[in-house]
Formats: sequence, structure tokens, C-alpha cells
Amino acid sequence: MAASSTRRSTAARTRLAAVGAIAVAGTLILTGCGDQTKNKNSGGSSSAAASSAPLASKLPASIRDKGVVKVGSDIAYAPVEFKDSSGQTVGIDPDLAAAMGKQLGVKFDFENGTFDTLITGLRSKRYDIAMSAMTDTKDRQQGIDSTTGKKVGEGVDFVDYFNAGVSIYTKKGNDQGIKTWADLCGKKIAVQRGTVSEDLAKAEAKKCPAGKKLAIESFDNDQQAQTRVRAGGAQAGSSDFPVAAYAVKTSGGGKDFQIVGEQVEAAPYGIAVAKGNTQLRDALQAAMDAIIKNGEYDKIIQKWGVAAGAVKASAINGGK
Repeated sequence: MAASSTRRSTAARTRLAAVGAIAVAGTLILTGCGDQTKNKNSGGSSSAAASSAPLASKLPASIRDKGVVKVGSDIAYAPVEFKDSSGQTVGIDPDLAAAMGKQLGVKFDFENGTFDTLITGLRSKRYDIAMSAMTDTKDRQQGIDSTTGKKVGEGVDFVDYFNAGVSIYTKKGNDQGIKTWADLCGKKIAVQRGTVSEDLAKAEAKKCPAGKKLAIESFDNDQQAQTRVRAGGAQAGSSDFPVAAYAVKTSGGGKDFQIVGEQVEAAPYGIAVAKGNTQLRDALQAAMDAIIKNGEYDKIIQKWGVAAGAVKASAINGGK
């Protein structure tokens, strides 16, 4: 479900990174947002589970003793994280978290929040981590607002685990000549607030010639932006490629949208951890590398049809 906004900049959810050529037509799996949303498929959380987990000793004692990692996430960004028809939180991120939980002996509980408040939630210790198709950027690492260039906080560290880019989509059969970001001048685009998509739209708007203004309509979540485009209130929308591709595949039975042009702004998704919480950060990286090595990572990535965005190893703060 970015933000970002690819899904996102400092306050943005660049859910961005190069997913390359993920096939929209057939590979995304159909599976199927509220407060305190919990992932029922997360790893074990009891003391017994922790004691038997291979990487439990790497966790901070406070989290190991609780048996729970509190995850801030914008749970409206299918197929990365969203709710299925039964109301359960599902998607790429929850599946990866559950696999990591087995390695660490803890449960990852996903709590729903708007994308542009997740880093603030980390700073206030409402969440232990943010896992929400968040693009790892230098601005976010350094706590800089990408729009103003001003420092707004301490910044975060990232454990990078996936690559994806940003795409533009339009109503199916009516691209109105839109193939590139420059083609948006004189039109309106709908995006999720705080995402890389919003950042790209603002940057493009500054380049548009006089008399061909690019209008930008920003929403709290990507589903609202999709609704705006579907209703004809905007000529185009933009989101991370996996999300745009999933919308093309599923919305209206595949009859609502089409992706136009190529992905841009390829970058890694990262799990955000507060600066200074290096023990938790390193434990998460160890768990991610473990599931990459044992094959669970590839199974999950293939399940959701996004193998082109897979990585061979996790990284710390690999974003640019």
C-alpha cells in the first residue's frame, strides 16, 4: 500500500527503486487500512520461540523480551502491503517480515499510519521500525526535507531489501499523449502525499512552459489517487512500479488503467530504523540476509510477481 513517495522523500515514501521489467500482464499475484493493524502470519513471539531462533541473540534485549517488533506501515499500497478481503494485512513486506521473524524469534506487528508520518513515528518511538515500500534516500538518512532542503529531524538508517522505480499510469485506452513526465505539462496528476511521485511532479511542474501548468493533486494514500484518475478528475497518476502494475492488473478487472512510458528514479526500498538503534538495524540485516540465503526471500518475491526487483544481499544506507 508507499507512499513516494516514489513512495517517497524525507516526508515522502519513495517507494522507489528499479523493478526493471516486471510483467504487468501476468505475473502479479492477486491476494487480496485502520489503526493497530496486526499481521497474523508473523513469526513466533513467545520466549520459547526466541530461545530457539538462530538470530535471536542479535536483537536488543528489550525487543527480544517483548517478542514483538512494532512496525509502522501505510497499509494501502498493494502489493507491498494491503488488506485482503478478510481484513488481514498481506503483501510483500508482511511476508518478508514473517520470514525474518522466524530467524529472530519475534513477531512483527504492522500498525497502520499515513506514509508521511512514519518517520516521525520512529522518532517518537511509537514504532520500532518503518517497513512500507519506503525508498532509501540520502535526504531521509540525514533528516532533510527534500522539498525545502531544510533539516527536520535526526534522520534514519535503512536496511535495503528490494529495488523499484516510479511509473505513470492513465485510464486504459486514453493516455492523452502522455509518455514521459514532460508530457504532463498542461495536465493534472494525482499522487500520494510525501512520495517520490509527488517530488517528481513538483520538479516537473517547475520546468513546464508558461501557459501549460502541471496541476498536482496530492492524497493521503495511493488508493485515493487511483480513484481520482479512475473518475476522470486527473489525467494521470503516479506510484512505485509494483503498485502501479498491480493496479493495472486488478482495478476494474484490468480495464481501468494502463502504464505509460518507462520507470524512472530507480532506488532501493529500505526498512527504516531510528539513528543510534544500530543493534536492531544490524539484527534486521542479518535476518534479511538469512532469508535471502535460505531461499525464503526468493519464494516471497516470486509469489508476488516482482522478481525483477530482487536483491542478492541486503545493504545499510545504500540509497543515493
